[in-house]
Amino acid sequence: MSKSNTKTKSKSKSKHSSKSKTKTKSKSSSTKKRKKTKKNAVLLKVGMIGDAQIGKTSLMVKYVENNFDEDYIQTLGVNFMEKSISIKQTEITFSIWDLGGQKEFVNMLPLVCNEAVVILFMFDLSRKSTLVSVKSWYRQVRGLNKSAIPFLVGTKYDIFAGFSPDEQEEITKTARRYSKAMKAPLIFCSAKVPINVRKLFKIILSRVFDLKCRIPKITQVGDPIMEGF
Repeated sequence: MSKSNTKTKSKSKSKHSSKSKTKTKSKSSSTKKRKKTKKNAVLLKVGMIGDAQIGKTSLMVKYVENNFDEDYIQTLGVNFMEKSISIKQTEITFSIWDLGGQKEFVNMLPLVCNEAVVILFMFDLSRKSTLVSVKSWYRQVRGLNKSAIPFLVGTKYDIFAGFSPDEQEEITKTARRYSKAMKAPLIFCSAKVPINVRKLFKIILSRVFDLKCRIPKITQVGDPIMEGF
């Protein structure tokens, strides 16, 4: 994929009133030039789903603001951020929606899932129970959105890297079984280090627009897995 320029967009968009038309040739010519250079705009809604305290918000903030906070901040309900990137003459805006993992926020699941193009089913690599929970999340999400492209994303790889080879193999084997059943790419990442954060969103772009992905796959157990795309 070609290199892209990035920027974080504010939520508000100003609207300018159109000026009255004139019959002068010079203005008509300049208008045509502006039309030629005007970028196409594409909005991609990405939903982040998973248990509480698995690092959904940290991943989002790291990608959008390139910032990481050691202190845990609970997502109360739904949080969202936007980031725009420019590829050639197209401006693509990621609208990333993060659902709090506590049970009391499940009723807000439609807000995150409806119209989402991609759903990130996320789990904490250091807590296997959060991977087991993905099955329940997947069933609920598919009841609301059957067309979104699924990704299985393991967070906190920096902690997982310190596990014994046997523990790493067990978790990776289970994650691979889930990703195969979901027909989803499997990505291990870390917002803290960071590892595979930007690559994750590049892979998302390649899947959404059916582009050739030049990011090499990583399949060795113990390494930050990137496969299935």
